[in-house]
Amino acid sequence: MNLWRYEWRLLLRSRIPAIGLLVLTALTVASLVSGVQRIDSQREAIARIATLQAADSAAVAAAHGKSTDAGQAAYYSFHSTWNPPSALSFAAVGMRDVAPFMLRVRALGLEAQIHDGDVFNPELALAGRFDFAFLLTFLLPVFVIVLFHDLRSNETESGRERMLRSLPMGLGRLYLRKAMVRALALLACVGVPFMVVALQQGVTLSKIAGVLGLATAYLVFWAGLSLLVTRHGWSSATNAATLAASWVAIALVLPALAHVAIERAIPVDQGAEIARAQREAVNRAWDIPREDTMKRFYARYPEWSDSPPLGTAFHYKWYLAFHQNGDDDVAQMAADYRAGIEHRSVAASNLGWLLPPVGMQAALTRLADTDMQAHLAYQDRIRAYHADLRVYYYRFLFRDEPFRQADYSRAPVFEPD
Repeated sequence: MNLWRYEWRLLLRSRIPAIGLLVLTALTVASLVSGVQRIDSQREAIARIATLQAADSAAVAAAHGKSTDAGQAAYYSFHSTWNPPSALSFAAVGMRDVAPFMLRVRALGLEAQIHDGDVFNPELALAGRFDFAFLLTFLLPVFVIVLFHDLRSNETESGRERMLRSLPMGLGRLYLRKAMVRALALLACVGVPFMVVALQQGVTLSKIAGVLGLATAYLVFWAGLSLLVTRHGWSSATNAATLAASWVAIALVLPALAHVAIERAIPVDQGAEIARAQREAVNRAWDIPREDTMKRFYARYPEWSDSPPLGTAFHYKWYLAFHQNGDDDVAQMAADYRAGIEHRSVAASNLGWLLPPVGMQAALTRLADTDMQAHLAYQDRIRAYHADLRVYYYRFLFRDEPFRQADYSRAPVFEPD
C-alpha cells in the first residue's frame, strides 16, 4: 500500500504529468458544459413549441374563419413535430447537431418536407461538435501518450533503471504499477466530472456505467499501445513521435479513408433529390386531366373512392390527392435512400471493430440515442403522424363536410414517444 501511495505522490509531483491531468480535467468540464448548453437550448426550443403552435393555429383559424373548406385548413395549417433529447445526449450530441430535431409539416406531400433540409452527408461528419464523445475519442489518447511515452525511457535516461534492477521487486511489476496509477488518474479526470454532470441530468446508473465502461476500454487500448511502443527501449522523443503518428493514423487518417471507401462502395443519392422528384411529380399533375389523378389516387386508397365526383371548380381533394400521388411516385426512391443510409450506418459500426475511435463514437451515440438510427426513428414518427393528419382532413374533404372553427383544435397532436 505504501508503494501505491508513493507512486501517486510521484505522479502528482511530476510537473508535466500534473499539468497534463489538470488540462484534461479542464477540457472534460468544458466538453460537458458545451454539450449541456447545446442540449438545453434544444430543450428550450422544444418547450416553446406548444405556445407557438397554439398561436399559429389561432391565426390560421382567424384568417379563414368564414371558410368551411377543410382544404384551406389543410393547406395553411402547419403542425409541429419534435425529437426530444435523451438524458445522456449532452455527452454525445451526434446527429442532433447536423439533422433537424424539429419539423413543421402540413398535410401535403411529405417527402419534400422531410428531405428539404437534407443537404449534409452524415457519414462523413467524423469529428463533430466538441462534446464529451469528442474529448474521449480524440483528446484522451493524446493525454495517454503524454503520460505513457516516457514510462520506462525516463528511468533509463536518468540512470535510475540500473538502481531499480537491484531491488528485489521485478521491473515489470514496477512499470505495471506506474502504468495503472497513470491510467487511473486519467480515468478519474474524465470519469468524475462526467458522473457529476450525468447525475445532475438524470442519466440512469446503467448508462453511466456503460459510458464509463467504454471510456475504460478505450483508455486501456491506448495505454496498451503505448506500453507496446515503450517496451522497445527507445528514447522518450522516439516513443512520443511513434505514438503521435499512431494517433494521427488510427484516430484521423484511417477513419476518414474508411468512410470515403464506404461512401463509394454504398452510393446514396442526397435526400434533396427525393424532394426535387416529388415536386416535379406534383407540378406535372397540373397538366394532366384531373380524372386521371383521382382514378390513380382511388386505386391506391379505395377507402375514399365513394367521394362525390369533382365538379368544374377547383377542389382541394384533387390538390391533396396529387400531392399524395407525388409521394407515392418517390416512395421507392425514399425506400432506397433509407436502405442505403442504414447500410452505410451498419458498415460504419462494423468498422468500429477495427478502428476503436470509430467504434467509440458509434457506441456513445447509440447509448445517447443520437445516432443515425435515432434520427430515422424520428422520421418514422413524422410519417405516422402525417398519415393521421391526412386521414383527419380527408374525412372532411372527401365527404364534403364543413370544417368549423372548433375543428382546428381537434387536429391530431404529435406524440414524440
